[in-house]
Amino acid sequence: MRSNPEGVRHCPRDAADVAAIVAAAERPLEPVGAGSKRQIGRPVDADVLDLGALAGIVTYEPAELVLTARAATPLTTIEQALAANGQRLAFEPPDFGRLLGAQRPQTLGGIIATNLAGSRRVTAGAARDHFLGFAAVTGRGELFKAGGKVVKNVTGYDLPKLLAGSWGTLAVLTEVTIRVAPKPELDRTLVIATPSVAAGVALQIAALGSAHDVSAAGFDPKRGALLRLEGFAPSVEARTQALCAELRRAPVEILEGTASRACWDDLAGAVALASSPVVWRLSVPPADAPAVLERLHPDRYLLDWGGGLIFAAYWTVDAQRVRGAFTSGHATLLKAGAAARAATPVFQPQPAAVAAAAARLRAAFDPRGILNPGRMD
Repeated sequence: MRSNPEGVRHCPRDAADVAAIVAAAERPLEPVGAGSKRQIGRPVDADVLDLGALAGIVTYEPAELVLTARAATPLTTIEQALAANGQRLAFEPPDFGRLLGAQRPQTLGGIIATNLAGSRRVTAGAARDHFLGFAAVTGRGELFKAGGKVVKNVTGYDLPKLLAGSWGTLAVLTEVTIRVAPKPELDRTLVIATPSVAAGVALQIAALGSAHDVSAAGFDPKRGALLRLEGFAPSVEARTQALCAELRRAPVEILEGTASRACWDDLAGAVALASSPVVWRLSVPPADAPAVLERLHPDRYLLDWGGGLIFAAYWTVDAQRVRGAFTSGHATLLKAGAAARAATPVFQPQPAAVAAAAARLRAAFDPRGILNPGRMD
């Protein structure tokens, strides 16, 4: 399939326009906020449904830790509003702009639709875990809502779970409600040299399993193990000392504040692999990572989520080698040319029973199959 960025572009002004356009559509539609993730997934031959006008924060209640915004609201707008109130998105959505070579603004709807979370995923959860409610349009052109604006409200909670990670194949998000979190006083990263990747993974697992509230753990073979601690400054200092004593290791470098956050932004976005034409993103049990890497033989790699997330870089696509390297987990072709993505299952092929259930869901939400058809095949 080929993408059709120069074809017909529909530009709705509001949610009602989205519904009208979808209902009247005779060709497939590709919902697009700012386009930051259009290079992920199989190319779609469709008219563009440009949601750019559906932007802006609708309500924000800092005391309740809840924010509602239209789907195409830029992430930078959200982050600025949260920072002004000492808050943040706890799941820290990754930005793959530099990796993909196309730095476009991320949008709130795009983050939720792809369910992508950064390095704090191991302790804060995925994007879907902070997704409280939404307004959207089905493939029939019907407006509907689910969830709520109160953290404890579970009305319709299953629908947010379904739409998060559906990559725009079930419905078009027009408004999103999320839970936010307080921003820590101090953000600190310990860089610890290790003799091998196996030692680095063992160190990450031990740190995350300790009582010292390590919020993220990763590994860069050029730097070593990366361990993150956050909170009030005295607490971070005390936990740093206790953690190093328990691990019997001293950091070769300590990053704080902006430098610490930039370290994790770069790791979550796999920035170090930007020069590679092909990058796979694998999720495996952390303890399996060293053995999986031996079978992968990547040209370059990074680890996140305590070893549970592997970014593996290559010069060519070799799905058989990558997907044959693990028995438990899944692999996504995160970066590759359009031709390679058209010829390769980008997302992990599903077992027959799961694929059948997914097909029934798509038929219920989008019986005509016009929303991002083939994107997740």
